[in-house]
Amino acid sequence: MDYLQIIGKQTLNGAVKISGAKNAALPLLGATILSKNSLTISNLPNVVDINTFLKLLKMLGATYTLENEQVNIDSTTINKTKATYEIVKTMRASILVLGPLLARFGHCEVSLPGGCAIGQRPVDLHLKALEEMGAIIEIKNGYIEAKAPYGLKGAKIIFDKVTVTGSENIIMAAALAHGTTTIINAAKEPEVVQLCEILQDSGVEINGIGTNTLTIKGSDQKLLDMKNFTIIPDRIEAGTYLCAGAITNNKLTVTDVIADHLSAILIKFEQMGFTIKQTNSTVTIYPASDIKPVNIITTEYPGFPTDMQAQFMAIATIANGVSIIDEKLFENRFMHASELIRMGANITINGTVATITGINQLYGADVMATDLRASSALVLAALVAKDTTNIHRIYHLDRGYNQLEVKLSNLGANIKRLKG
Repeated sequence: MDYLQIIGKQTLNGAVKISGAKNAALPLLGATILSKNSLTISNLPNVVDINTFLKLLKMLGATYTLENEQVNIDSTTINKTKATYEIVKTMRASILVLGPLLARFGHCEVSLPGGCAIGQRPVDLHLKALEEMGAIIEIKNGYIEAKAPYGLKGAKIIFDKVTVTGSENIIMAAALAHGTTTIINAAKEPEVVQLCEILQDSGVEINGIGTNTLTIKGSDQKLLDMKNFTIIPDRIEAGTYLCAGAITNNKLTVTDVIADHLSAILIKFEQMGFTIKQTNSTVTIYPASDIKPVNIITTEYPGFPTDMQAQFMAIATIANGVSIIDEKLFENRFMHASELIRMGANITINGTVATITGINQLYGADVMATDLRASSALVLAALVAKDTTNIHRIYHLDRGYNQLEVKLSNLGANIKRLKG
């Protein structure tokens, strides 16, 4: 099994090109189920989750060719409506075929996603919303069996709490529904915004894009004329590389980004003493004379993203003072803390709150990745640790980071992917 070996205390410098956003690409691949034509998607990140979702679409009957982060996909050939457990269990985002399959075919079976390392992410909000749109839903033998033989109907959907994948599933379902759907308390993440914009470019009338209230006029089950498009940059990948600059206290630039998507993250860097300079497509972080502690509360966009919490915890381990991180979105997202402690970090956990007291030096150790973002926190800590760190179970890392060891090597890190 692959692992990463990192020798710390190297100087980083230079610029890194940010890949397309995995979390934007996944729902947009699902949206191709709604298309009456083949299309080309560019800036598709080369990560495991994307390849898994493409495999799922192929199992449903779609065809595609993938080359140089560009996919030519034809979902008009889909002739199956069952997403099996064998593939759904490997990636929870597979639930994103539920809305479009039901909207297009009037029936589908999608395996329940099952457990998640960072906490419960139930799909009950998805199912309740689809029932309000007229779907008949049963849970049988671990599968969601959904039927809407006369098509879905527009409805007023009020989400009890913000759900990104729930919003995306209902947006896609509403695009082909009969009548108008209003979604209240919709997610506002840039990835949700791009999904709406692509559907709008495909002829769907959508109002309120970028707000928490969306109004979508359905196409009466007519498939959409989807145009070629490019995936937006990955704001979490960009934030992670900026954290590499921060934790090593080196100047580092990320390119091919949308700086506005990083606002909440950049504010925290500045609070920690780093200088940030940005253009529309680049962000540069400059060293701090003193790395200050930080207080973070994770919340939905445009607040501080839960997907950046672990990376900032890594920086906090060497900050000059005590940092507090309150994880509001997932109940089990501090699993990286015990691994950072193995490297010498001073961290205490009390429920959803982590208290990190900065120390002078982290030390290399054998550590284990527990989820995608936890993996990147361990990489960051290893960059400043004394001696060698071996990070195991990096298949988590491969789910969401495109060629991380290559990009870090190009910046000056001493990092190798090894087998053993």
